[in-house]
Amino acid sequence: MPKLSDRVNTFTDSVIRRMTRISDEYGAINLSQGFPDFDPPKEILDALAKVAYEGPHQYSITFGAENFREALAEKQGKVIGRKIDPETEIVVTCGGTEAMMSAMMTICNPGDKVMVFSPFYENYGADAILSGAEPIYIPLVPPTYEFDINLVEEGFKAGAKAIIVCNPSNPCGKVFTREELTQIGELAVKYDGFVVTDEVYEHMVYAPNEHVCMASLPGMYEHTITCNSLSKTYSITGWRLGYLIGPEEVIEGAKKVHDFLTVGAAAPLQEAAVVGLKFPQSYYDDLLALYTKKREHFLKGLDEIGLKHNVPQGTYFVMIDIQEFLDLPQFAGYTDLEFCEWMIKNIGVAAVPGSSFFREDVNNLIRLHFAREEETIDEALLRLKKLKELL
Repeated sequence: MPKLSDRVNTFTDSVIRRMTRISDEYGAINLSQGFPDFDPPKEILDALAKVAYEGPHQYSITFGAENFREALAEKQGKVIGRKIDPETEIVVTCGGTEAMMSAMMTICNPGDKVMVFSPFYENYGADAILSGAEPIYIPLVPPTYEFDINLVEEGFKAGAKAIIVCNPSNPCGKVFTREELTQIGELAVKYDGFVVTDEVYEHMVYAPNEHVCMASLPGMYEHTITCNSLSKTYSITGWRLGYLIGPEEVIEGAKKVHDFLTVGAAAPLQEAAVVGLKFPQSYYDDLLALYTKKREHFLKGLDEIGLKHNVPQGTYFVMIDIQEFLDLPQFAGYTDLEFCEWMIKNIGVAAVPGSSFFREDVNNLIRLHFAREEETIDEALLRLKKLKELL
């Protein structure tokens, strides 16, 4: 057989999705891959049922159905604080994953440098490699996940063309402050770079924290490519509907990349999801209240068990410190990945090893999520109590 490309040996398959497969094999409660176990809003489901018989069922315009882009422009224009042109400033993609890949391939030449905060959503490293870019990692230091802005400037001085900012951050739940984003933005302008943002969890930011859209900051729209998705906001992760918003010149390039990557997102799903994009503010208020309650319930349960964890400012992810277990004789030499596999088989709860998110040598953290019905969370907490029995 001819030799495969060198690039496929420079990254692994997704550890997150691997944990789901192992979880399914052993019938564990899956708190690894971040998707809810409850239904999308009824209005969206009703719209989908109608679309099933009325269509559309053929290709939409490659960069997104017109009514979908118009609804997006209206919704996100309020967040960004400017009028978004649905014809020239939006590309609808097959999920946020393709949005990020399209953005990277649009702005990066082989050998370009791109800064990535660590810990990072595991796709970013692979995206950089697939687009031919070289990642520069900027540490977000546990447990508070703060960073040194001087390292960002050093990255730009070293020739970085862009920085990826996931806000709120998967996996650690950090919400970047207005001051932090302003500092990053000022450096991007100073060194004529891009800020590529992933804002998938924009509606899951817990008080007193606030979500600030990078593109809304003064002078930043022309330097920002906003990647986002409907997956988490409307509990439709399997629909794979994402999008890019940015200045016309960038989006013109992204349209071409997107066209030859996937042609277009699913037409009937775009049609059904338009209903969600037109929801009133009360929907997003209720969504935040729902996840605030879930966060409080889950963190309280972890505290009662005695598991050490961070307090996420946003998202539905929690980082658990497992060092006390790794110090036990029966786990001598275990990696966090091996511990997560042991947990699935022996505790019945699936988590993601933190090492899949960190560039640094971090082996003592695992990620759990709480996008589950309360009874599922309670059962997971009951099973997690078995961990403390080991001590």
